[in-house]
Amino acid sequence: MEIVIISVTAFLVAILTFFSGFGLGTILTPVFMIFFPVDLAIGLTGIVHFSNNVFKLLLVGRQADKQALIRFGIPAVIAAIVGSWLLLNITDLKPLFAYQMYGRTFEVFPVKFIISILLIIFATIDLIPYFNKLQFGKDKLPIGGALSGFFGGLSGNQGALRSAFLIKAGLSKEEFVATAVVASTFVDFTRLSVYATRFTKAGLTDNLTLVVCATLSAIVGVYIGNKLLKKVTLRFLQVTIAIMLIIISLALGAGLL
Repeated sequence: MEIVIISVTAFLVAILTFFSGFGLGTILTPVFMIFFPVDLAIGLTGIVHFSNNVFKLLLVGRQADKQALIRFGIPAVIAAIVGSWLLLNITDLKPLFAYQMYGRTFEVFPVKFIISILLIIFATIDLIPYFNKLQFGKDKLPIGGALSGFFGGLSGNQGALRSAFLIKAGLSKEEFVATAVVASTFVDFTRLSVYATRFTKAGLTDNLTLVVCATLSAIVGVYIGNKLLKKVTLRFLQVTIAIMLIIISLALGAGLL
């Protein structure tokens, strides 16, 4: 059942992420968390995300803005190492608190609580009109890269911050999509290299079929998204994703997932 649910989610979300610049890792991570421990869920999502980005890289990568990529990408990669290391060192901590409801005991672990807060923040960014009016010059790209890379390594969710900075940096639509894809691919490769120290222990090799199915589903979604790029209203999709994220995040932070 998890293969069907995760593959369908990867397919649908991959369609959205081609033109939104974010969403696959943000939505797929909580879905993986329903079936797997947090660190393994983030690692599995990272593999699907990375494979998806490689395919997008082949489609649009040559249109990336080199200056923006250097200013944004280098800080993002460095910060991703820090975030990934932090993730691996907080997953074994004891629960922050526990409570009982309907005869069951629910435990809230630090990493789940942190990630739930991050997801709510990223979702809220899309719901508040103020953030849509912000303008970031290219001189602010290193800050955006560092924030995006760190949270990408820590929670797998880098896209919202990445898009918030890049889309305000004076890039064309094509340059924005391509630069976001290249930067995201670099961060994914970096964090997966760090996660690899835990993959065998966490049980990655036992879930290769799931990873392959989800990856292929995402690639098909990217192909369709490329065809639909000019036919979909982006704002409606962003709001829908944000609402879904808040619901999932509240359940995650409450220990229900």
